[in-house]
This record gives sequence, structure tokens and C-alpha cells, in this order.
Amino acid sequence: MAMNSSITIGIAALLLGGAGGFLVGKGGSSAEATDESAISSSDAKLRRSAAETSSRDADERTRVRSVEEALQEPGQMARMQSLIDLYANMSPEELMAAAEGLESLPMGDRIMASILLFSRWAEVDPQGALAYSNTMGFGGMFAKPTILRSWASVDPVNAAKYFSENPEEFAMMGGGRGPGGGDNAAALIAREWAKLDPAAALAWANTLEGRDKSQALVSVVGEIAVTDPAKAVTMAATLEGDDQTRAYGQIAEQWAAKDFAAAESWINTLSGEARERALSEALGVLARNDPQAAASKVASLAEGEGRDRAIRDIAGEWAESNPAEAAAWLVNQSTGDMGDAMRSVMGNWVNQDSAGALAFIQQQPVGEGRDSATQTYLWMNRDMAPDQAITLAESISDERDRSRTIGMTAWRWMQEDEAAARAYVESSTAISDEAKQRILSGEGGGPGGPGRGMGRGRNR
Repeated sequence: MAMNSSITIGIAALLLGGAGGFLVGKGGSSAEATDESAISSSDAKLRRSAAETSSRDADERTRVRSVEEALQEPGQMARMQSLIDLYANMSPEELMAAAEGLESLPMGDRIMASILLFSRWAEVDPQGALAYSNTMGFGGMFAKPTILRSWASVDPVNAAKYFSENPEEFAMMGGGRGPGGGDNAAALIAREWAKLDPAAALAWANTLEGRDKSQALVSVVGEIAVTDPAKAVTMAATLEGDDQTRAYGQIAEQWAAKDFAAAESWINTLSGEARERALSEALGVLARNDPQAAASKVASLAEGEGRDRAIRDIAGEWAESNPAEAAAWLVNQSTGDMGDAMRSVMGNWVNQDSAGALAFIQQQPVGEGRDSATQTYLWMNRDMAPDQAITLAESISDERDRSRTIGMTAWRWMQEDEAAARAYVESSTAISDEAKQRILSGEGGGPGGPGRGMGRGRNR
């Protein structure tokens, strides 16, 4: 199945929550009047042209007739394109029927199909898509951000109106974890709106209150920073307190990706927490291309959350190319987040050179860094002999982490040799009687995470 670059970009946009499509839901006269200022005629023409071109391209290909057929295509991108073509020709009623069949799909296919389906449904019948998500139980909370983002990407005025009239529907979004990630509903709408009309998005954000206003304003500034960091700086200067600090952080991240030297020059005009946040974000970007250079600048950050974040980001990026160097640098840093930073390094190292990673662990003094490295090593390396893995787990100094890691290791041992594993657990002096009971009953092990904070996202 042939696929040009514009189609590929469209798929990527859909996976991020939906882009392109048709303007929908123009119900009230006031919304229609506002929409003319929110979305320029040139924007509308551009989207119509893209939709028409996509439609012509789709007509030239052989369309699949079902989700199952689409998922049999060779190549993941081809499967996504087939699903896009399939959903693009469905009515709202057909999309609902397709949504009802998602649960029969394997999890990986279900996630991909869900994102594409709800993105499309939100373009043609957003309120119907949202109503359906309310029937999905817990899963509906994860569909809502996709629906709202896709709706706002083509019709932010009515998406904003619906949000203001039904705020309880989106109460679970935001907070850095769970549905919506770091963006709450207001921030998500504002970010999409700012791509079409920054001034209208900013005006809407200023009509909000409390946390919604705060997150929406920062999102608008962050989106403007993608194309015009200097303009974003001017806008951020009108914000106050933590809102301004977070906005400066987003500007620094976007600016550093384009021109680190210019971003750094601006950052040095800041002071206090604003400078620390901005420099931390900029160093995280620099580390993607030159982790050593980023590491050399960490000393200019004061101890605190910003420095901890920068050290964690630099160590993780550095470990992708040279985990031994990253680990050697990390153990000499003063950070309150050594655990997460070490997990990031060790996760890469075990995959690249498990023997080298183990040798590093054995050379480390007792403490959080060694504990985190050990947990991650044991979680990711399944080739170590069970009795040796147990011995290594017993060396963890933190009692809770030691018990958890031994439980996971013993659980694996039981899959290979239950009698030997039970004999070890029953005679062990390294774990409590309560932990023994959990392990022996099957409650104390299994495929859980390798430690506290594993996989923690970055809150904005």
C-alpha cells in the first residue's frame, strides 16, 4: 500500500489526538459568530484542501472492508493508514458499531484502533463520541482526551463551549498521571486552539478561573513558543507566580530545541525559580544531542527540583549512547532523585551490556543509588540464575524495596522450580514472615514495576 509523506504526517497527528477533518457542531448563532474569528477562512480552506486530497488518495487505494482486515496489512504504518481510510468513510452510527467491537481486539491493536476511531468520530460527531465514552466505564476516561483534542483541533469554539457547560465530564483529566497526562481539559483545548488562532485562544483562557485558567494560559504560551519564542516571552511576562515559571519552562524547552545558545542567553536574564526551571528544561533538550555538554552546565543550577530533573534527564539521554559514562557521572552528582535517575541509566545498560551493569552494581556503596540499580537490573535481566538473583536482591538496603524485589525474583524462580523457590522463601532470614506469606500465596511477586517512581512522567 503506497503512502506519501503528507499521509504519514496525518497519521502521526492522529496518534497525538487528531488533526484535520470537518468543522462540526455549529449549533448556536453566537458560536457561529465567534467561530469566524477563531478559525480564519484560510485555515478552513487549508483543511478542506487537505481533506479533499486525502480523500482522492484514499480512492486510489483499495480500501479494506473491516478492522480485522486492516490489521492484517503488512507493516504498522500501512495498518494505521487502512484504519484511517476505513473510519473516514463511516457514519457516526457505523463508528459506534466499530467502537463496540474494539474490546475483541488484542490490547496493542485495540489501543491503536481506539485512538484513530475516536479521533475520527470526534470530527463528525463529537458529542456522540463523548456520550459513548460515558458508557465505557474506566476506559472512557482514556477516550475523552482523544475525543476532546480532536474536536478542539478543528472546532475549538464549540469544544470550549461544551467543556464550560459540562466540566464534570473532564474532572479526571490532567495532573500528570492517568487520562490526559499533564494537560487538563482547559489546557488541552487552549493548546489546540492556539495552533489555529493564538489571540482567540488567549482571550478564551482569560475568561476561565482557577486551575483551568492557569493551565490554559500556560498552554497557549507554550504553543506559541513552538514558532515564536520571543513572542511567547512577551506573553509570559504578563503571567504571575507559578504560572509564569511554568510558562518560562515551556518556552525554554521549545527555544532550546531550535537554538540553545539563544535560549541560554535569554534564560540568563531570569532569576530565582524561573531561571532554575527554564535552565533545567533547556538542559534536558541539550542532552538529547550532547549529554556531556548538558552535564557540564548542571553545576550552574541550585539544588532543588530543577536540578534533580535536569540530572535525571541528562543521565537518561546519556545512557542511550554510553550507559557506563552516564552512570559514572551520575554517582558523583548531588540529587534528591537518585533513584529515578539510576533506574533510567540501568534500564539502558542492562539491555546493552548486562555484565558491565552488574559489575557496576557490585562496586557501588550501600545506598539508594545501588538499591535502584539492583532493582532495575533484576527486573530487566531474566538470564541470571535464580539463586544468584535472590542473593543480589538480598543486598538491597531498603527493607521495603528488598522485600518487594525478593518477592518478584522468587515468583520468577517458582515458574522454573517451585520446590527450590519455596524452600528458599521458607528458610530466608532476609524477608519478614508477612512477606513470606504473600510470596508463597502468590501475592508478593509477579510482573510489577521495579521500584518506587518507576516510569514517573514529568509534570508541567
